[in-house]
Amino acid sequence: MSARTPLPTVNERDTENHTSVDGYTEPHIPPTKSSSRQNIPRCRNSITSATDEQPHIGNYRLQKTIGKGNFAKVKLARHVLTGREVAVKIIDKTQLNPTSLQKLFREVRIMKILNHPNIVKLFEVIETEKTLYLVMEYASGGEVFDYLVAHGRMKEKEARAKFRQIVSAVQYCHQKCIVHRDLKAENLLLDADMNIKIADFGFSNEFTVGNKLDTFCGSPPYAAPELFQGKKYDGPEVDVWSLGVILYTLVSGSLPFDGQNLKELRERVLRGKYRIPFYMSTDCENLLKKLLVLNPIKRGSLEQIMKDRWMNVGHEEEELKPYTEPEPDFNDMKRIDIMVTMGFARDEINDALINQKYDEVMATYILLGRKPPEFEGGESLSSGSLCQRSRPSSDLNNSSLQSPAHLKVQRSISANQKQRRFSDHAGPSIPPAVSYTKRPQANSVESEQKEEWDKDLARKLGSTTVGSKSEMTASPLVGPERKKSSTIPSCGAEGTCCLPICSQY
Repeated sequence: MSARTPLPTVNERDTENHTSVDGYTEPHIPPTKSSSRQNIPRCRNSITSATDEQPHIGNYRLQKTIGKGNFAKVKLARHVLTGREVAVKIIDKTQLNPTSLQKLFREVRIMKILNHPNIVKLFEVIETEKTLYLVMEYASGGEVFDYLVAHGRMKEKEARAKFRQIVSAVQYCHQKCIVHRDLKAENLLLDADMNIKIADFGFSNEFTVGNKLDTFCGSPPYAAPELFQGKKYDGPEVDVWSLGVILYTLVSGSLPFDGQNLKELRERVLRGKYRIPFYMSTDCENLLKKLLVLNPIKRGSLEQIMKDRWMNVGHEEEELKPYTEPEPDFNDMKRIDIMVTMGFARDEINDALINQKYDEVMATYILLGRKPPEFEGGESLSSGSLCQRSRPSSDLNNSSLQSPAHLKVQRSISANQKQRRFSDHAGPSIPPAVSYTKRPQANSVESEQKEEWDKDLARKLGSTTVGSKSEMTASPLVGPERKKSSTIPSCGAEGTCCLPICSQY
């Protein structure tokens, strides 16, 4: 949920004009029909006047902005009935064309399908004529990208713990025939307990065995070689390649493939050559060789990866296995009783849960089952205090949803290099990464601007490094400040590609 986006990205969603850039203007929020629940009495003990002055949407008090894009903004919010923190993504539908709207609704549909402890959970969908609000799990630990910038590369034990969670979540998606297509450090979030939460399913899609996908998505440094070649693909294999890049980044603090421009990066990815740091274990190196395989057919499946030796070091008694989704718990009487005291009817609670409505009823039930927030004095919400929380009046007409300015952190971390060995399949050395630089988001580019974009990319895209504890020297690929990967939207109809990687090289 960062206000900044990544290393320049080749994201061409199938005809998806989804962008993520600064310049978002708060959409005018039109009058909407009152919720069918509005006349049902809640406990009316008033909240403090300071809280009442905060803008709100439905049952959510909006706080600071934690992410911003062209047509969307993400705000930290608090669910007033339970006190739980959430992230609310506010999307201005009036700025989206029909194709982009279709992709947005597909993203929502996919998020509703997913229920994994390491995937950001969707709680509620609120829609007005002009605006869509997605209420999601808030990952207070921020991005893995930012963690690496601040702390440098991870020790293999720590990287293993994170990577096991990532693989479990991605394998779960594949099990449900969903491919993410934009896995990268910026889309991996951390919760308060430092557990992984995979976010941003804007480029995700459903796949069927035997039917190839032909949309070319992904951040260039994380993109599979077949995407650079403009080939059709099954789906899961492009995620597997991205996981290889992520593992390398976690353990080394740098990217395995990089270049001064997209053409150079493409050539390096297609050669499949990367450095192996001297401190990387042989087991980790061997796992990378299963993930970063040029031939997608020979790339390991995640079921195979789960059995890998490195993945299970220290976990011999609990080898990583595919996640089994538990049966939904719709009969927690403690939660239901609390909701009844808030004014919800038992029948509507049951109806919302059985039919997975993702409305205020379902959201309240789910949030009551989440870890309670800590308040001053260390006291968490009790059932007594919960029923005293009043539901705010509808504020969807409020078009001046201002929030405190969100400070943008700018850091640039570089490091010194020591001698490294090469992977068996590596050829000439690829210069190590330089630095990850924290900067505001870069503008996404439409297809007709691809020429300017490619020139700009030569300036902005370069070897990048996450602070690696003085073990790498600056790369010869010296250039201006680098940006985190940005997402480049698709520019043609399904099955076409007019990105530089396909048309110019």
